Amino acid sequence: MNQPRPLFIGIMSGTSLDGIDAVLASIGSDGEAAIEAAQSAPFSEGLRKALFDLQSSGPDEIHRENEAANALAQAYGGLVKALLNHARKKASDITAIGAHGQTIRHQPQFGYTHQTLNPALLAEITGIDVVADFRSRDLAAGGHGAPLVPAFHAQQFQSDVDVAILNLGGIANLTLLPKIGEVKGFDCGPGNMLMDAWIEQHQQKSFDQDGTWATQGRLHEELLARMLSDPFFKKAPPKSTGRDDFHLAWLEKHIAKEVIEAVDVQMSLLHLTVLSTLEAVMLHAPQTQKLIVCGGGAKNIALMNLMRTKAPQLEIISSDSVGVDAQLVEALAFAWLAWAHKEKRPANLPAVTGAKGLRILGACYPA
Repeated sequence: MNQPRPLFIGIMSGTSLDGIDAVLASIGSDGEAAIEAAQSAPFSEGLRKALFDLQSSGPDEIHRENEAANALAQAYGGLVKALLNHARKKASDITAIGAHGQTIRHQPQFGYTHQTLNPALLAEITGIDVVADFRSRDLAAGGHGAPLVPAFHAQQFQSDVDVAILNLGGIANLTLLPKIGEVKGFDCGPGNMLMDAWIEQHQQKSFDQDGTWATQGRLHEELLARMLSDPFFKKAPPKSTGRDDFHLAWLEKHIAKEVIEAVDVQMSLLHLTVLSTLEAVMLHAPQTQKLIVCGGGAKNIALMNLMRTKAPQLEIISSDSVGVDAQLVEALAFAWLAWAHKEKRPANLPAVTGAKGLRILGACYPA
């Protein structure tokens, strides 16, 4: 009789600061993962503000960060309990939780990245082993510690054609899966982050539903050209980025003193995300036939339509079409990373991160 596959929970709260996704996944001995159940929850306004404020330096940072780390563990713990109730599972049924935490600094050029979370508290709250701090081992080996999901993408989405996986969260990252040859991956620019920040500033909305506001504007060609001239886009991989590089002050610098309608800026940001992504695919994997899009950006109808218009030679689909909810791919990836840690399997790809070798990622906090 076949043994049931072990269960893991993956938790993700991304750069966009829109909330938390948690998945319950069964993972086989070959690493194939399947979502058994999922739950999502928005951040409380207080926690969202605390995490956003920690993105830049300010007074009493150590105290404020530790308070936010504890609050984030509580929020994660509450969502885990809701997920277990929904799936009718007990804590003892789960092998481990993979928890990313919230990135508040990403400075690989200085040898560090920092995700805030109190994983010991999360283990205490849930009664389940917690694997966290996935990035620092790769950084210690000379890598960027990011992106971490390409190894999972290679496991989950390998195809008989040349495929690219585009994760459109707050930051956009690509995984290139050739039929023959080495898996590659890198951050390729801002995903939803600038669009989210701009609409929040001008419309008091956390994101542009379906890209509706953007489509009411006109593309500002000069602004788009100035933004695309940022050196990051021409930089060769391995490379990673985050809110340290792309933020409202960056955008306002490119707008300069020019008077541009806010809605036209939004339309230009939509083009920035699409064009920077497609240019990265064409530059680094021109043989790509299929682009699988995941993350919140896959739900943006205007963005997906523009991408298909700009790259008619590509088959562009959401990961929903291949059996994984686009919103849940990253949470599933962190369940898989917890599985890899427990199996003592390396989960970084040196060709992606720039590390000098394969490394087992994460630190475990036993229940």
